[in-house]
Amino acid sequence: MTRFLSFLGTRMIWAMTHLGAFGQMVYEIIRMLPRIRSYWSLMIGQMIEIGIRSLPIVLIISFFAGMVTSVQTGYQFQAYVPLYLVGSVVCESVILELAPVLGALVLSGRVGATIAAEIGTMRVTEQLDAMEVMALDPIIHLAIPRILAGMVMLPILVVFSDLIGILSGMFVAVTTMDVTTVEFVKGMRELFRTKDAYFGLVKATCFGLVITLVACYQGFKVPIGSGAEGVGAATTNTVVVSCLSILVMDYLLARTLL
Repeated sequence: MTRFLSFLGTRMIWAMTHLGAFGQMVYEIIRMLPRIRSYWSLMIGQMIEIGIRSLPIVLIISFFAGMVTSVQTGYQFQAYVPLYLVGSVVCESVILELAPVLGALVLSGRVGATIAAEIGTMRVTEQLDAMEVMALDPIIHLAIPRILAGMVMLPILVVFSDLIGILSGMFVAVTTMDVTTVEFVKGMRELFRTKDAYFGLVKATCFGLVITLVACYQGFKVPIGSGAEGVGAATTNTVVVSCLSILVMDYLLARTLL
């Protein structure tokens, strides 16, 4: 019993320590936001890295997600529901859930891990200390450009993901089921609501914020003497924490906004 209480207390202290450090980083980010001229050009470069270079993998995932959704919906609707409603299910599934959530989970691995590894390597090689010596704030030059770029580019990626997912679902429905393009579009319009599209974009913005915040925090907290092992641990922690946070936030946003 004593060992259990000791372990529990140690874990609670560890959690509170990291929560306090994370809150302090968020405070510093908010405090530095008005200094737009210091990070604007850096943010443009990160938007290209996070957005444009992530576009191919996001589109590939959306393409197959739309096709799978269409196939499974048609299979479940056989002899029970008019097949033109496949368009409704594909459209709503892609816009509300598949595009923002799958895109965020993928980017937590591609973008989040990259950010954590970059900043963690700079911490291990003492480049962050050199920046501070030269009066360059790492929060302004490393964290803020990546966080804002993630918040801006993930909704844009989701828009393209919605388009590809719906088109691929339509292609499968038209070519493999007794559904015409007109019927598929009719099904899409049957249950579509404008707020669903906005909800998907809100989710994407929140997910982009979570991924980049977690990645920056993990990168900044790599111990200086930990070497490659510390950078690897930070990268792993970023992906795990980001994925869990995305799923939890997905539920909370659905309960709040729907």
